[in-house]
This record gives sequence, structure tokens and C-alpha cells, in this order.
Amino acid sequence: MPYSPLLIAPMRKELSSIGFTELLTAESVDAWMAQKTGTALLAVNSASGASAGFLRPALTEVLQRPIPKPERLATVFAGQDVAATERARSYFGDVSASEPSVALFLDGEMVYFVPRYRIEGRDRADLIADFAWAFVEYRG
Repeated sequence: MPYSPLLIAPMRKELSSIGFTELLTAESVDAWMAQKTGTALLAVNSASGASAGFLRPALTEVLQRPIPKPERLATVFAGQDVAATERARSYFGDVSASEPSVALFLDGEMVYFVPRYRIEGRDRADLIADFAWAFVEYRG
């Protein structure tokens, strides 16, 4: 059963307020993924402590830095947008599902992926440095 929309509204807002498009349906994920030019970052958000304590704050900070950034940002919410999350994960190839997680695409091909185990419990500075490296490395 999906989480209550009231419970997760503030968690959604953390990413949407910094420019992430919320993909709420499988069709919206397909439409977003159909744009194959440039860099695109897709975050699987969640109600977990790993999202609240590590993922969302790290993304917020790295996107404020004066470095190249993905041209498009989107998010699905695991545990709420069930069909959208399932469809998003279908674009991750053989990568095991995890939440939270982040996938970076260059011209429609996934070039970088950060699963939960590389998010949870890490020093925020290290996570930010990983994201910054990927943004610069795969700037399209």
C-alpha cells in the first residue's frame, strides 16, 4: 500500500523545490526518458532515512555548486508512485532495485548509478564529491 500523500509531501518538495520534475506515472517516465539528448538525472526518492539524511541534502548542495549540472532532473517516489518507480527502474538495466538511488544518463544511456548502499551512512561531503565528479565527467 502506498504511503499517505500527506506524509511524503515535504519529502517530495525537497527535490521539486530545487528543479526536479516529479514523474508520477509510467507514461510520464517514458516521455521523460524519450528525450535522449544531453545529460539527465533520475532520482528514486523515498521515505527512508537514507533519502532524508543523505540523498536529498547531497543533491541540494551539489546542484548549488558552480559545476556542470545535468540538463534535466526528475524524480519518482518509491512507495507512492508505484508504477512510475517500476518503469524508472526498467531503464536501469541489470542494476538491482534500491531506494533511494540515482541514475545519470548521457544521450539516453545510463552512465552512472548510485544505489542505496553507496548513499546510506556515508559522509555527506564524500557523496557530494561523487555526484560532482559524475556531473563533470559526463557533462555531454
